[in-house]
Amino acid sequence: MAAHHAGGGGQPMKLASLLLAAIASLPLAATAANPADLYQQHCLSCHGAQRMGAMAPALLPQSLERIKPAEVLAVIRDGRAATQMAGFAGKLSDADIGELAAWLATPPATPPRWREADTAASRIQYLDPAKLPPRPGFAANVDPHNLFVVVEAGDHHVTVLDGDRFTPLTRFKSRFALHGGPKFSPDGRFVYFASRDGWVTQYDLYTLQPVAEIRVGLNTRNVAVSGDGRWVLAGNTLPETLVLLDANGLKPVKTIAVRDRAGRASRVSAVYDAAPRQSFVVALKDAAELWEISYNPQADKIYPGLVHDYQMGEGLALPGFLNPRVTPLSMVLDDFFFDSGYRHVMAASRDGQAQVINLDARSKVATLPLDGMPHLGSGITFEQDGHHYMATPNLKGGRVTVIDMDRWQVAANIATPGPGFFLRSHENTPYAWVDAMMSPRRDTLSIIDKRSFKVVRELTLRPGKTNAHVEFTRDGRYALVSIMETPGELVVVDAATFKEVAALPMMKPIGKYNVYNKVTRSEGTSH
Repeated sequence: MAAHHAGGGGQPMKLASLLLAAIASLPLAATAANPADLYQQHCLSCHGAQRMGAMAPALLPQSLERIKPAEVLAVIRDGRAATQMAGFAGKLSDADIGELAAWLATPPATPPRWREADTAASRIQYLDPAKLPPRPGFAANVDPHNLFVVVEAGDHHVTVLDGDRFTPLTRFKSRFALHGGPKFSPDGRFVYFASRDGWVTQYDLYTLQPVAEIRVGLNTRNVAVSGDGRWVLAGNTLPETLVLLDANGLKPVKTIAVRDRAGRASRVSAVYDAAPRQSFVVALKDAAELWEISYNPQADKIYPGLVHDYQMGEGLALPGFLNPRVTPLSMVLDDFFFDSGYRHVMAASRDGQAQVINLDARSKVATLPLDGMPHLGSGITFEQDGHHYMATPNLKGGRVTVIDMDRWQVAANIATPGPGFFLRSHENTPYAWVDAMMSPRRDTLSIIDKRSFKVVRELTLRPGKTNAHVEFTRDGRYALVSIMETPGELVVVDAATFKEVAALPMMKPIGKYNVYNKVTRSEGTSH
């Protein structure tokens, strides 16, 4: 229900260092050519004059930061299957390939720019939304609310899966490096994807076709869909903007420059919908502020300056509709999570601070003792013995922390085999599943009893491989587990007996998302 973990500001420099280390391990070869010349000769026609992307993805440090250095080298050398990316092993020496990879990991000499006009010009409309059929076109016995959207990062595809029979309805090529999790329209008909290099896609799950696409920036964190289904808001790290789109066809409506109170630009860490509040909530990566942007046309006016008496209407006011209302903070947010009523945000920083912020009072109301790096964006909520709890994994510690949201206190720390990224559950199961994918025990899932706060089972479906990202069917009867390898699998497990019942081959399925659980805001999954 909150922001996904965002990489640090030094990622491009780190990527360049790792690539240089990888290059040093290559066999000795003749002196490499100038990498800028190599790019002009071999890459420019597909990837653009400023590495901003054209018919192929952008090759900027921000676009490549989550790709392992060895994989960057391998793609240049061997190409990428099922794409027009050919390998250059027969044309370039190892030294050329290494120098080109290192050069791509450094920022361009001339910073790339992306303007509102570029966004508007990029829009592609595949279907007329007004002419779409009112009902699904697939078989009547397929439940459109029990579909899964599976993101396969291994070859940049998406599979739409029937969650009753565990059979694919379709598989289609996606934009490069989908990020931040797909988001759904309130009725579950449309799904919206954001790619690392700025493309937003609207896809119709009734006809299994794309409706529209638009490029909102050069590097995008994620998108959110408003609770009334009217708007899509995209948050960018390059340029530092928020882009508001009409959800019905992705026409651009408004671009908001992200500047703090002192006028300094900030990247967006994440944007999420707070439907009960009729607003988007935005975390900033470089500023100690939390923004709330109301999509309620009757929203109260915003007074950005000092006001003696709000009731007197003093000061210069901005319309409350589609403008940011700023909450000053004492820390920069890395991750956050809403409580079930959307009145509070539990927030954490990269340096181990954590606090609770009341969105109505726009102030801190509690401090949480959460050290390490809790991955709040992957948290879950549940009720037990009359108390409301939130649980979160930790990216730096092998534990799940349970927070009593009635008292804003830590109720338990549950030891796991290693740091994990994803925690999932469902209203119809007493168990929560957490991975240890950030550790040597990446093949181990821990099953936690939500009643006792204890691990009752450790499950390894594919030894030695990354077992992660659990998502449940709409009734909670089955848990789907990603084997995040290329090639990998999607393993279906009985959520009561923990027995495997099916397995589907996939290309590194990094996440799968159940329509019903997302649109109903299930307490056991992220939103």
